Amino acid sequence: MNKIVKQQQNEITEHLIYAELAKISTDKKNIEILYEISSQELSHYEFWKGITKKEIKPNKWKIKKYVWLAKMFGLSFSLRLMEMGESEASKFYSSIAEKYPEALTIQEEELQHEQKLIGILNDNRLNYAGSIVLGLNDALVEFTGTLAGLTFAFSNNKIVGATGLIMGFAASLSMAASGYLSSKEEEENEKINPITAAIYTGVSYILTVVFLVAPYLILDNPYLALGLMLLTTVLIIAGYTYYISVAKILSFKKRFIQMAVISIGVAAISFGIGTIIKQIFGVNI
Repeated sequence: MNKIVKQQQNEITEHLIYAELAKISTDKKNIEILYEISSQELSHYEFWKGITKKEIKPNKWKIKKYVWLAKMFGLSFSLRLMEMGESEASKFYSSIAEKYPEALTIQEEELQHEQKLIGILNDNRLNYAGSIVLGLNDALVEFTGTLAGLTFAFSNNKIVGATGLIMGFAASLSMAASGYLSSKEEEENEKINPITAAIYTGVSYILTVVFLVAPYLILDNPYLALGLMLLTTVLIIAGYTYYISVAKILSFKKRFIQMAVISIGVAAISFGIGTIIKQIFGVNI
Protein backbone atom coordinates (compact mmCIF):
# COMPACT_ATOMS: atom_id res chain seq x y z
CA MET A 1 0.00 0.00 0.00
CA ASN A 2 2.92 2.36 0.70
CA LYS A 3 4.12 1.89 -2.87
CA ILE A 4 0.65 2.68 -4.19
CA VAL A 5 0.53 5.86 -2.10
CA LYS A 6 3.94 6.88 -3.46
CA GLN A 7 2.78 6.28 -7.03
CA GLN A 8 -0.39 8.23 -6.34
CA GLN A 9 1.75 11.17 -5.23
CA ASN A 10 3.87 10.85 -8.40
CA GLU A 11 0.75 11.03 -10.55
CA ILE A 12 -0.64 14.18 -8.92
CA THR A 13 2.82 15.78 -8.96
CA GLU A 14 3.28 15.10 -12.68
CA HIS A 15 -0.27 16.27 -13.36
CA LEU A 16 0.67 19.64 -11.87
CA ILE A 17 4.09 19.72 -13.61
CA TYR A 18 2.50 19.33 -17.04
CA ALA A 19 -0.16 21.91 -16.14
CA GLU A 20 2.47 24.42 -14.97
CA LEU A 21 4.52 23.87 -18.12
CA ALA A 22 1.42 24.48 -20.22
CA LYS A 23 0.91 27.82 -18.43
CA ILE A 24 4.41 29.06 -19.27
CA SER A 25 4.36 27.77 -22.85
CA THR A 26 3.64 30.17 -25.73
CA ASP A 27 3.18 27.54 -28.43
CA LYS A 28 -0.49 26.55 -28.92
CA LYS A 29 0.39 23.01 -29.98
CA ASN A 30 2.60 22.53 -26.91
CA ILE A 31 -0.14 23.84 -24.63
CA GLU A 32 -2.64 21.33 -26.02
CA ILE A 33 -0.19 18.44 -25.68
CA LEU A 34 0.84 19.36 -22.14
CA TYR A 35 -2.75 19.72 -20.94
CA GLU A 36 -3.61 16.38 -22.56
CA ILE A 37 -0.80 14.62 -20.65
CA SER A 38 -1.76 16.52 -17.48
CA SER A 39 -5.32 15.27 -17.78
CA GLN A 40 -4.05 11.74 -18.27
CA GLU A 41 -1.93 11.94 -15.12
CA LEU A 42 -4.94 13.21 -13.15
CA SER A 43 -6.99 10.20 -14.27
CA HIS A 44 -4.18 7.92 -13.05
CA TYR A 45 -4.20 9.73 -9.72
CA GLU A 46 -7.95 9.25 -9.41
CA PHE A 47 -7.53 5.51 -10.08
CA TRP A 48 -5.03 5.11 -7.24
CA LYS A 49 -7.12 7.34 -5.02
CA GLY A 50 -10.01 4.89 -5.46
CA ILE A 51 -7.75 2.21 -4.00
CA THR A 52 -6.06 4.13 -1.17
CA LYS A 53 -9.13 6.24 -0.28
CA LYS A 54 -6.71 9.09 0.47
CA GLU A 55 -6.03 12.58 -0.82
CA ILE A 56 -2.28 12.92 -1.37
CA LYS A 57 -0.38 16.20 -1.54
CA PRO A 58 2.00 16.72 -4.49
CA ASN A 59 5.78 17.05 -4.23
CA LYS A 60 6.12 20.83 -4.59
CA TRP A 61 9.93 20.75 -4.81
CA LYS A 62 9.76 18.37 -7.78
CA ILE A 63 7.26 20.65 -9.53
CA LYS A 64 9.53 23.69 -9.11
CA LYS A 65 12.56 21.68 -10.23
CA TYR A 66 11.14 20.56 -13.58
CA VAL A 67 9.51 23.90 -14.32
CA TRP A 68 12.88 25.60 -13.71
CA LEU A 69 14.67 23.05 -15.93
CA ALA A 70 12.14 23.68 -18.70
CA LYS A 71 12.70 27.44 -18.48
CA MET A 72 16.48 27.03 -18.56
CA PHE A 73 17.01 24.10 -20.95
CA GLY A 74 13.74 23.63 -22.81
CA LEU A 75 10.67 21.42 -22.54
CA SER A 76 12.18 18.35 -24.17
CA PHE A 77 15.14 18.18 -21.78
CA SER A 78 13.01 18.69 -18.68
CA LEU A 79 10.36 16.13 -19.64
CA ARG A 80 12.81 13.51 -20.96
CA LEU A 81 14.79 13.80 -17.73
CA MET A 82 11.59 13.31 -15.74
CA GLU A 83 10.67 10.24 -17.78
CA MET A 84 14.18 8.78 -17.27
CA GLY A 85 13.57 8.77 -13.54
CA GLU A 86 10.54 6.49 -13.83
CA SER A 87 12.22 3.08 -14.12
CA GLU A 88 10.99 2.31 -10.60
CA ALA A 89 7.41 3.00 -11.72
CA SER A 90 7.67 0.28 -14.36
CA LYS A 91 8.75 -2.25 -11.72
CA PHE A 92 5.89 -1.10 -9.51
CA TYR A 93 3.26 -1.67 -12.21
CA SER A 94 4.58 -5.18 -12.89
CA SER A 95 4.57 -6.06 -9.18
CA ILE A 96 0.88 -5.21 -8.65
CA ALA A 97 -0.51 -6.21 -12.06
CA GLU A 98 -1.85 -9.51 -10.76
CA LYS A 99 -3.98 -7.83 -8.07
CA TYR A 100 -4.81 -4.70 -10.11
CA PRO A 101 -4.87 -5.57 -13.85
CA GLU A 102 -5.78 -1.97 -14.68
CA ALA A 103 -2.20 -1.05 -13.76
CA LEU A 104 -1.01 -2.58 -17.04
CA THR A 105 -3.18 -0.14 -18.99
CA ILE A 106 -1.72 2.77 -17.04
CA GLN A 107 1.78 1.41 -17.62
CA GLU A 108 1.14 1.23 -21.37
CA GLU A 109 -0.04 4.83 -21.41
CA GLU A 110 3.00 5.94 -19.42
CA LEU A 111 5.45 4.20 -21.76
CA GLN A 112 3.89 4.95 -25.14
CA HIS A 113 1.35 7.76 -25.12
CA GLU A 114 3.41 10.26 -23.14
CA GLN A 115 6.60 9.49 -25.08
CA LYS A 116 4.74 10.00 -28.35
CA LEU A 117 3.31 13.31 -27.20
CA ILE A 118 6.63 14.59 -25.82
CA GLY A 119 8.28 13.66 -29.11
CA ILE A 120 6.11 16.10 -31.09
CA LEU A 121 6.60 19.09 -28.81
CA ASN A 122 7.94 22.23 -30.46
CA ASP A 123 11.16 23.07 -28.61
CA ASN A 124 13.07 26.11 -29.88
CA ARG A 125 16.25 25.09 -28.11
CA LEU A 126 16.27 21.78 -29.98
CA ASN A 127 15.28 23.43 -33.25
CA TYR A 128 18.45 25.50 -32.97
CA ALA A 129 20.62 22.70 -31.60
CA GLY A 130 22.47 22.56 -34.93
CA SER A 131 23.38 26.25 -34.64
CA ILE A 132 24.60 25.77 -31.07
CA VAL A 133 26.68 22.75 -32.09
CA LEU A 134 28.19 24.75 -34.97
CA GLY A 135 29.41 27.47 -32.58
CA LEU A 136 30.32 25.12 -29.75
CA ASN A 137 32.25 22.58 -31.82
CA ASP A 138 34.20 25.17 -33.80
CA ALA A 139 35.16 27.08 -30.66
CA LEU A 140 36.26 23.92 -28.84
CA VAL A 141 38.29 22.52 -31.74
CA GLU A 142 39.83 25.83 -32.84
CA PHE A 143 40.59 27.30 -29.44
CA THR A 144 41.86 24.23 -27.61
CA GLY A 145 44.41 24.07 -30.43
CA THR A 146 45.01 27.81 -30.64
CA LEU A 147 45.48 28.31 -26.89
CA ALA A 148 47.72 25.24 -26.60
CA GLY A 149 49.87 26.53 -29.46
CA LEU A 150 50.06 30.06 -28.00
CA THR A 151 50.93 28.66 -24.57
CA PHE A 152 54.08 27.01 -25.85
CA ALA A 153 54.93 29.81 -28.27
CA PHE A 154 54.67 32.68 -25.76
CA SER A 155 54.57 31.19 -22.22
CA ASN A 156 52.87 34.39 -21.06
CA ASN A 157 49.34 33.98 -19.76
CA LYS A 158 48.22 37.59 -20.18
CA ILE A 159 49.32 37.65 -23.83
CA VAL A 160 47.73 34.24 -24.51
CA GLY A 161 44.50 35.28 -22.79
CA ALA A 162 44.25 38.67 -24.51
CA THR A 163 45.09 37.16 -27.89
CA GLY A 164 42.51 34.43 -27.35
CA LEU A 165 39.76 36.92 -26.48
CA ILE A 166 40.49 39.14 -29.49
CA MET A 167 40.50 36.15 -31.82
CA GLY A 168 37.41 34.77 -30.12
CA PHE A 169 35.27 37.87 -30.57
CA ALA A 170 36.33 38.21 -34.20
CA ALA A 171 35.72 34.53 -34.88
CA SER A 172 32.30 34.60 -33.16
CA LEU A 173 31.12 37.29 -35.59
CA SER A 174 32.41 35.20 -38.48
CA MET A 175 30.65 32.11 -37.12
CA ALA A 176 27.41 34.04 -36.62
CA ALA A 177 27.56 35.09 -40.27
CA SER A 178 28.20 31.46 -41.27
CA GLY A 179 25.26 30.35 -39.15
CA TYR A 180 23.03 32.91 -40.82
CA LEU A 181 24.04 31.87 -44.36
CA SER A 182 23.81 28.17 -43.48
CA SER A 183 20.26 28.49 -42.13
CA LYS A 184 19.23 30.62 -45.14
CA GLU A 185 20.08 27.63 -47.33
CA GLU A 186 17.68 25.46 -45.32
CA GLU A 187 14.56 27.16 -46.64
CA GLU A 188 12.51 23.99 -46.25
CA ASN A 189 12.89 24.17 -42.46
CA GLU A 190 10.30 26.78 -41.49
CA LYS A 191 11.12 26.42 -37.79
CA ILE A 192 14.58 27.98 -38.26
CA ASN A 193 14.88 31.77 -38.29
CA PRO A 194 18.25 32.73 -39.90
CA ILE A 195 18.81 35.68 -37.56
CA THR A 196 18.03 33.62 -34.45
CA ALA A 197 20.28 30.83 -35.76
CA ALA A 198 23.10 33.35 -36.21
CA ILE A 199 22.65 34.60 -32.64
CA TYR A 200 22.71 31.07 -31.20
CA THR A 201 25.87 30.26 -33.20
CA GLY A 202 27.71 33.46 -32.28
CA VAL A 203 26.75 33.43 -28.60
CA SER A 204 27.59 29.74 -28.10
CA TYR A 205 30.97 30.39 -29.77
CA ILE A 206 31.98 33.40 -27.69
CA LEU A 207 30.75 31.89 -24.40
CA THR A 208 32.85 28.80 -25.08
CA VAL A 209 35.88 30.97 -25.85
CA VAL A 210 35.41 32.96 -22.61
CA PHE A 211 35.36 29.76 -20.54
CA LEU A 212 38.47 28.43 -22.31
CA VAL A 213 40.42 31.70 -21.99
CA ALA A 214 39.44 32.32 -18.34
CA PRO A 215 42.23 30.14 -16.82
CA TYR A 216 44.86 32.28 -18.60
CA LEU A 217 43.42 35.48 -17.16
CA ILE A 218 43.18 34.05 -13.64
CA LEU A 219 46.38 32.00 -13.27
CA ASP A 220 50.04 32.93 -13.71
CA ASN A 221 51.45 29.49 -14.54
CA PRO A 222 50.91 28.86 -18.30
CA TYR A 223 51.04 25.07 -18.00
CA LEU A 224 48.57 25.02 -15.12
CA ALA A 225 46.30 27.29 -17.19
CA LEU A 226 46.65 24.90 -20.13
CA GLY A 227 45.67 21.94 -17.96
CA LEU A 228 42.65 23.79 -16.57
CA MET A 229 41.65 24.88 -20.08
CA LEU A 230 41.70 21.25 -21.27
CA LEU A 231 39.68 20.18 -18.22
CA THR A 232 37.17 22.95 -19.01
CA THR A 233 36.98 21.64 -22.57
CA VAL A 234 36.10 18.15 -21.36
CA LEU A 235 33.48 19.51 -18.93
CA ILE A 236 31.83 21.64 -21.64
CA ILE A 237 31.72 18.65 -23.97
CA ALA A 238 30.28 16.44 -21.21
CA GLY A 239 27.65 19.01 -20.25
CA TYR A 240 26.38 19.69 -23.74
CA THR A 241 26.54 16.02 -24.77
CA TYR A 242 24.48 15.09 -21.71
CA TYR A 243 21.89 17.73 -22.61
CA ILE A 244 21.56 16.50 -26.20
CA SER A 245 21.59 12.82 -25.21
CA VAL A 246 18.68 13.40 -22.80
CA ALA A 247 16.65 15.78 -24.99
CA LYS A 248 17.05 13.72 -28.17
CA ILE A 249 17.47 10.25 -26.60
CA LEU A 250 20.94 9.68 -28.09
CA SER A 251 24.02 7.78 -26.94
CA PHE A 252 26.03 9.91 -24.50
CA LYS A 253 29.21 7.81 -24.54
CA LYS A 254 29.70 7.74 -28.31
CA ARG A 255 29.14 11.49 -28.84
CA PHE A 256 31.25 12.45 -25.81
CA ILE A 257 34.24 10.35 -26.82
CA GLN A 258 34.08 11.60 -30.40
CA MET A 259 34.06 15.29 -29.45
CA ALA A 260 36.65 14.89 -26.68
CA VAL A 261 39.12 12.99 -28.88
CA ILE A 262 38.87 15.60 -31.66
CA SER A 263 39.32 18.60 -29.33
CA ILE A 264 42.15 17.12 -27.24
CA GLY A 265 43.80 15.70 -30.37
CA VAL A 266 43.89 19.11 -32.03
CA ALA A 267 45.30 20.62 -28.83
CA ALA A 268 48.07 17.99 -28.76
CA ILE A 269 49.03 18.69 -32.37
CA SER A 270 49.03 22.44 -31.72
CA PHE A 271 51.21 21.82 -28.66
CA GLY A 272 53.86 20.40 -30.94
CA ILE A 273 53.46 23.11 -33.58
CA GLY A 274 53.75 25.86 -30.96
CA THR A 275 56.94 24.34 -29.59
CA ILE A 276 58.47 24.02 -33.06
CA ILE A 277 57.60 27.61 -34.01
CA LYS A 278 59.07 28.88 -30.74
CA GLN A 279 62.33 27.08 -31.48
CA ILE A 280 62.53 28.12 -35.14
CA PHE A 281 61.77 31.80 -34.61
CA GLY A 282 63.36 32.09 -31.19
CA VAL A 283 60.22 33.62 -29.67
CA ASN A 284 60.74 34.39 -26.00
CA ILE A 285 58.08 36.58 -24.35
